[in-house]
Amino acid sequence: MMRVTQRDLNGHSFTVREWGVEGLPKLLMLHGFPEYGGAWNALALCLSDRFHCIAPDQRGYGASYAPEAVEDYKLDALVGDMVALIGSEPVIVMGHDWGSAVAYGLAMFHPNLVSHLIVANGVHPVVFQDATAAGGAQSEASHYIDKLRNPKSDAVLEADDFARIMDMFSSHMDKSWLTGDVMEAQKAAWRQSGLRGMINWYRASPLVVADPGKPIELPPRPQERYMVYCPHLLIWGQGDTALLPEATQGLEDFVPDLTRETIPDGDHWVLHQHPDRVARIIRDWLS
Repeated sequence: MMRVTQRDLNGHSFTVREWGVEGLPKLLMLHGFPEYGGAWNALALCLSDRFHCIAPDQRGYGASYAPEAVEDYKLDALVGDMVALIGSEPVIVMGHDWGSAVAYGLAMFHPNLVSHLIVANGVHPVVFQDATAAGGAQSEASHYIDKLRNPKSDAVLEADDFARIMDMFSSHMDKSWLTGDVMEAQKAAWRQSGLRGMINWYRASPLVVADPGKPIELPPRPQERYMVYCPHLLIWGQGDTALLPEATQGLEDFVPDLTRETIPDGDHWVLHQHPDRVARIIRDWLS
């Protein structure tokens, strides 16, 4: 059964959902755009017999802290929220989509707090930046990012009961799962927060996206700063049209202990499409 509470993190209120009982290994589950903590429900129910699953509405989402300023959504602030939620004992961290950026940030910059890292259709920030700057297929697939950064994008996406953001869930991918109570709960979360805060994640990001055929030269970077040394499982729905296979090419350079698992009939929303299969992969990997 899911439990919902408000938690104080660094002096700000966040909605946190939990499944499973205290004392089981903690699994922190970090949602992406444009979802919320409750989006983990199907997967968490498959895992709650073995794990204490914890899923916050991250900054700008649902009823959680949602400052107005774009600079309040930089990665260090988003990661700092989750450092406060974790406390002092290491946990298993799982991220999807934008939640993966926070998950990687925890593993890279607070390795003492992450025992294992699991990502489902999410990307390491450096590897993804290489792909979006290359001027290839991932650059073309990521051009929606610049559209979201438009100051008026949140108002456009909120119009007509969120009609356009509902279309974003599809993007040539399966959204048959987004119906009934699941759809209504998602819209309720959007009504609580509006879309400004969650889109500010994009506005605050330093990510650059090249025009197709026009690669951008990136400055040198210290690779050691972005290494992930804990065991890492990457689960990939192969039909993802937003994050392409090239978005993870070179990940092994940053992750010495990497396991890849592919779900051929899944896409970006693989957590909703195949929660039983994803849960089985996680159980087997952690056993």
